[in-house]
Amino acid sequence: MDSLDLQALTDLAYGTLQNASDFALQKVEAAAGYWHGEVKCNVAITSEYICLRQALGLSLDGDRDAYRKYLLSEQNSDGSWSLAPGLPGDVSVTTEAYLALKILGMSVTGSRQMQLACDSVRSMGGVAKVRILTRIYLATLGLFPWTAIPQLPAEVILLPVLSPINIYRFAYWIRVTLIPILIICHHRPTYRLPNGVSADNDFLDELWLDPTNKAVPYCSPLLQLLLQANFVAFVFTLVDKVLGLLGCLRWVPGLRAHSRRRCVRWILQRQERNGDWTGIYQPMHLNLFALLLEGFKMDDDPIRLGLEALERFAWQDEGGKRMQTSVSPIWDTALMTIGLCESGLSRGKGTELGDCLDRAVQWLESQQRLGPEGDWRVYRPGLTPGAFSFQFSNSWYPDVDNTAIAVIALITHDARAATSPAVTRAQEWILGMQNADGGWGTFDVENNALYLNRIPFSDMDSMCDPSIADVTGHVLEAFGLLLRATEDSIKHDANLTARTRLAAHRAIGYLARTQEPCGAWFGRWGTNYIYGTCTVVCGVGYFQGRDAGVPKLMQSATSWLRSVQNLDGGWGESLLSYADASLAGRGAASAPTQTAWAVMALLSHLPRENEAVCRGVRWLVSAQTMAEPYGGQAAALWAESGFTGTGFPNHFYLGYTLYPHYFPMMALGRFCCRSKEQEWAAGPGAQMARR
Repeated sequence: MDSLDLQALTDLAYGTLQNASDFALQKVEAAAGYWHGEVKCNVAITSEYICLRQALGLSLDGDRDAYRKYLLSEQNSDGSWSLAPGLPGDVSVTTEAYLALKILGMSVTGSRQMQLACDSVRSMGGVAKVRILTRIYLATLGLFPWTAIPQLPAEVILLPVLSPINIYRFAYWIRVTLIPILIICHHRPTYRLPNGVSADNDFLDELWLDPTNKAVPYCSPLLQLLLQANFVAFVFTLVDKVLGLLGCLRWVPGLRAHSRRRCVRWILQRQERNGDWTGIYQPMHLNLFALLLEGFKMDDDPIRLGLEALERFAWQDEGGKRMQTSVSPIWDTALMTIGLCESGLSRGKGTELGDCLDRAVQWLESQQRLGPEGDWRVYRPGLTPGAFSFQFSNSWYPDVDNTAIAVIALITHDARAATSPAVTRAQEWILGMQNADGGWGTFDVENNALYLNRIPFSDMDSMCDPSIADVTGHVLEAFGLLLRATEDSIKHDANLTARTRLAAHRAIGYLARTQEPCGAWFGRWGTNYIYGTCTVVCGVGYFQGRDAGVPKLMQSATSWLRSVQNLDGGWGESLLSYADASLAGRGAASAPTQTAWAVMALLSHLPRENEAVCRGVRWLVSAQTMAEPYGGQAAALWAESGFTGTGFPNHFYLGYTLYPHYFPMMALGRFCCRSKEQEWAAGPGAQMARR
């Protein structure tokens, strides 16, 4: 691209950034200084909340129409509901949505949507094919026999932390869900449906292929596991069957009572003052069931506050009312801060943007988790706290990814923050959470007992939290910024700097070992190989002159990114790439989020004049549109209908509504920043010409 065309593209990018900044300023919670976009997911979470209110006898009348409107708006043309937009129907999600609509009063015979949904479930094998958590929810309503649920003795909580199986060997998201399930599976409750209470309720019989035989085993037969040489699964399944013969240890009343008390104490200890638990919807839902089964009343504080906290997960607009699986203010605020700071727009003292970012950074610093809470302390008892969480209220489960992004945001806003107490505490915490293989997991350290994925109730292959490339890439980006900002500072701690360099070197070694043959990296928390590759490249890019192995990693990764660029200049990867690696980097229309990730990665290694970079920037500029008025003002933004966030690969996906806003800002800002750097190198004349 010649210089005139490049300058014209840069000018367009600046104008696009100004529009994006205006939108961001409209979306900020002005009084507090944070951003908070909706976290979209499939309809199962909303369906489960409707079932919870039905089970607890809570009225649905005030929101009945709003829930119904949302659920029906997400239904596919074949009557099913999917894990994410564009994916085929899922039997568990469709079953839960059908049940919720029936509870809300939808007629089975008088509604074409319900008839289609019924046919869809049956075509996928019927209720017998639903996942384990759906089985448990249905069992609490008498719609699935408890005898068809794997044995989950409450005594699991008593297993010592040094044993190969204990609650802290499970990933955080499993641990906080498992503890209340232990209580629920002990009591085996049956709650009321609109047609009454029954341990063999016929409320969903039309969804069964054979409603006379609901005791469908969940586990594979032992002989089949032996023939498959799946010995770990064989052992776990055998233990499950033995526990079933032993009545799941219910015949030891003193031991069972003690185990249940331990579970209750564990749950109560982790409830936040405002009633929240763990920052995730499902354990909050299950904790309420567990405590009520253990004798708590609806007006007791843990229950009352828990219900209020759940309602704060609700999101309502013209599309109806739904529940989020989590809320993302710290994540959104840190990333929006980075995007606005990298935009290159004026943010000096007294400007609207500058004042907004100052408030955002102050709010972000106030969210650092410095208290005595945290399951991470079990295996790192001497580590000083300093992490950040994802949600408003989650002091027990901060994570490495959010902490790294918070560090990047604080330093991007002001490089002097690199030696601040907040950043130093975060840096120390991240260093202490590095795994032996050189990478980082998300919430825990050395949480890599992958044999747990063979447990009979594991159907999402996500029982553990091992090292992953995308979190490791974010840590390297944070460390790269830290090293660049502190090397010339008289305040820097030489020992801390040396430890950071060593940790980065070990992390690069981990990434070299986990790079795919094509040059990409798997993406755990974003879709998929584009996300994993781009987070890694943006991180290791800071170490091109520090580690001899980096240039080779960068070259193969950026070559792969260019090879999967769409013809229109953008990038788009299907969620189906998690199941089919041949779709890595491909399979979907260009999306603002994925295009921005790719542009940022290419700019870490290639000049801004590179054709692939310019085509990506041009696509981002052209994709920005004027939206419906927000707060009485017209707003320019990027629209994105698909999900680019991942909860559990192949099983649960997320749509972060602010992703297609702050990531394009970062990409365009870095593109324009390269222009400023080149003008500075060219001398004062070039700078004056730009002004």
